[in-house]
Amino acid sequence: MPEWDIKGYEGDEGIRLSLSSMIDAELCGYDGTMGIYLDDLKGHVLSLNGDEPFETASCCKMFVLSALFHKAERGEASLSDMLPYEERFAINGSGILSSLELGTRLSVRNLATLMIIVSDNIATNMLIDYVGLEYINSHIRELGLTGSALHNPIDFVKYDRLGTVTPRDYGKLWSLIAKRELVSREASEEMIHICSMQHYNTMLTGKLPWYFLDEDNYGDEKNRIIWLASKSGSMDECRNDGGMVHTPYGDYIIVLLNKDFSDRSYHDGHPAYAFGRSVSRLVFDWYIARRGGF
Repeated sequence: MPEWDIKGYEGDEGIRLSLSSMIDAELCGYDGTMGIYLDDLKGHVLSLNGDEPFETASCCKMFVLSALFHKAERGEASLSDMLPYEERFAINGSGILSSLELGTRLSVRNLATLMIIVSDNIATNMLIDYVGLEYINSHIRELGLTGSALHNPIDFVKYDRLGTVTPRDYGKLWSLIAKRELVSREASEEMIHICSMQHYNTMLTGKLPWYFLDEDNYGDEKNRIIWLASKSGSMDECRNDGGMVHTPYGDYIIVLLNKDFSDRSYHDGHPAYAFGRSVSRLVFDWYIARRGGF
């Protein structure tokens, strides 16, 4: 069994081992590999397979979003620019732009929103073209995310891979966002707002207490007791999710990346989702019981 990398618990062996041991017990029947990164933003970080490479699937869209805001911050791009939906961007898969007419024009900000909240693949390809693939990868390197890269635009026929990410890198990206340190405070706030409207977060929310979560309040995170800002992704080889969870005791980061499972089908009961939900609930209960910490 892989060993946990645990930081911030010097002299507190009992606490640092308890959460990781419970997660190990929960995962004993899982036939895949789960990469985990947890950060309570108070100095306690736990990771399992933290530096293991995983296919990003649509989690790569967070790299595109971050690079877009970085380029806009430098005055080299504008969220108000209008871009046309052209045939060269067409691709199957998630999203709604494939149902719209060619020539439809949307602002860069609206494309970014569609890219995240409904994981729109066409919007993603339009933004990769707008920002630049090399710019995105340069931005990833500048952030110190040495195990991550965006290899190609989305094209399931032409390319056999999309991106690479490690749990630690994805967790660090989300930690920067949660601390309002990614690009700028204003950019981080807008990215949090967009990601709080993400529709596909069942791996993180599926077992959380719905008494506190109001799924009808997308975009109104200030009125919810507990809310998430996250970005998930799924392909044949992976099922991923990660982001920040806001609670009355503060925010925490949770990243769950999955590969090497035997079930290649897409369904809500997939083992990666089932075990991921259980891990997410364990982490949530632990954080709330300790009133804001791991």
